[in-house]
Amino acid sequence: MTAALADAGIDPAEVDGLCSYTLERTDEVTLAATVGAGDVTFFSQVGYGRSAGCAVVGQAAVAVATGQASVVVAWRSRKRGARASRPWATADPSAPTTAAQWTRPYGLLRPVDEIAMLARRYMDRFGAGREHLGEVAVAVRQHANRNPAAVMASRTLTLEEYLAARWVSEPLCLFDNCLETDGALAVVVVPAERAADCPHPPVYVHATAQGLPRGHRPMTDYFSEDPLTGPGWACAASLWSRSALRPSDVDVVQLYDAFTPLVLLSLEAYGFCGRGEAADFVAEGNLRLGGMLPANTSGGGLSEAYVHGFNLITEGVRQLRGSSCSQVTGARSCLVTSGEGVPTSALLLRGEGSGGDHRENRERSAAR
Repeated sequence: MTAALADAGIDPAEVDGLCSYTLERTDEVTLAATVGAGDVTFFSQVGYGRSAGCAVVGQAAVAVATGQASVVVAWRSRKRGARASRPWATADPSAPTTAAQWTRPYGLLRPVDEIAMLARRYMDRFGAGREHLGEVAVAVRQHANRNPAAVMASRTLTLEEYLAARWVSEPLCLFDNCLETDGALAVVVVPAERAADCPHPPVYVHATAQGLPRGHRPMTDYFSEDPLTGPGWACAASLWSRSALRPSDVDVVQLYDAFTPLVLLSLEAYGFCGRGEAADFVAEGNLRLGGMLPANTSGGGLSEAYVHGFNLITEGVRQLRGSSCSQVTGARSCLVTSGEGVPTSALLLRGEGSGGDHRENRERSAAR
């Protein structure tokens, strides 16, 4: 948090708002006292872990916009590098929680097992293959190879290596899974007028939304009418309804990638592809730098680090500042999403000089 404040040129004593995940182990009282915050007049938490990232920034923006606070820090710290720190490492199938009583006794012990079921359904329904999931993994690894801070900065990945990797939960292999890392990130949200005086070009919260469909069950919503249209669809409808931008206006995306299939689902949920078209879209190299829609340009959860998606937000900011290691030329708008398969959230960020009229981008995107 102190590093984020220093980057913004703001003294910690000016902080009067704090937003975090319910899974955050560092409470507001401890954090405020440790960094030397002022009187805190707004604090909130958002649930469901991986789905909370964009929502905590959204709540920070709401607090600023409504005058409840003037300098709000949203953050996530996570300690999951050690195997014993992962909750499913000690999951007991004989004593499941209420939510898991219908799945854990039948072998769905980990998130990867649950997402593998959705992945198989998508592949069977739309004819996607492992090579399409592999393209997601390879594309984001290439971005990570340009990012010195990425865990996988020095480790290249080819499609052949992907296809030869060991299974984790078929049809998902080792490289379909995000990293497990320790890390902490934060962003500072202030009024637009204040941001104009900060050291770096400001990045604006253009729109924000959350989504929880009627009757949804996190991760294992297999019995719904269409399990492949998860919370991202509800979130997207809300997001685009309050935005002057459209999917064709977005220059770069940071899509939650705890597992490669989630990227395909998000491309369709947020309107970048039609139903069942995401596999062909990624196969054309569109997620790579120079492609039609570069994605997860820091390496994302698959190859940079996994901090419940918060590094996707900070990378979105870098893109619109023009400081990414995989910079998209002229990027003026960025979509960031939080977890799919769980109650979720999303952000539309825009840089200076951008607004609702992205005529150049619409013309460029006409062939999508």
